[in-house]
Amino acid sequence: MTAHVERQLRLDQPWQWLAEGWNDVLAMPRISLTYGAVFLAQIIIVSLGLVYFEISALVFPLAGGVILLGPMLAAGLYEASRRLHAGESVRLSDVFIVTSQSPGQLAFFGVLLFLIFLAWVRIATLLFALCFGQVAIPPMETFLSDLLLTTPGLTMLILGTIIGAAIAMVIFTISAFSVPMLFDVDVDVFTAISESVNTVRNNPGPMLLWAWLILVIMGAGLATAGIGLIIAFPLIGHATWHAYKSAVA
Repeated sequence: MTAHVERQLRLDQPWQWLAEGWNDVLAMPRISLTYGAVFLAQIIIVSLGLVYFEISALVFPLAGGVILLGPMLAAGLYEASRRLHAGESVRLSDVFIVTSQSPGQLAFFGVLLFLIFLAWVRIATLLFALCFGQVAIPPMETFLSDLLLTTPGLTMLILGTIIGAAIAMVIFTISAFSVPMLFDVDVDVFTAISESVNTVRNNPGPMLLWAWLILVIMGAGLATAGIGLIIAFPLIGHATWHAYKSAVA
């Protein structure tokens, strides 16, 4: 089975995808919120590990990594939405153990995203060394004041934001439709990425709006000490499935 995505999307469609995603959350709240809670628990475990090894300042690039790896981590939400709208039953086991139509290709893409995430963490540590010199990464309370109230900190913040935004835009462009496509149909990873890139390139208005909505909603989830991610992540995951299905031809 093959699929390709339409080249024309309406500017109002991202709002429609969000509405459909929210309807999915309301239709299966136990499934969606449990998935969000497990997602948050994983972030907490990693964050506690950073605190234990006294590198808690790396929580900031970790937060960026949440958005970078999000398309892969939401695979179970795609399955939940697929089952719901196909009239099939949805159980917790269905969303935590999912099967892909292109398992090898999806695994390859997941490795690619993870390597980009590791590169982003490495860039963040190099920026710290460039701006602050060869010193140990300080604890969070000291790091925040240095970041916001010193010239090296502001320089790092500006450069990190620019570089992080560029990396995030690349990830969004190659994964906006490719990950759901690899999950849904038997297609190779390069075809899926090409379809995603072409769709984003040919629909700059709707896709920029969609990227902005994802950033705002996930950012709001992170800003609430992560608690809001219990709702934000399932909402974006379900909405991403509807974005893919509305664009599939």
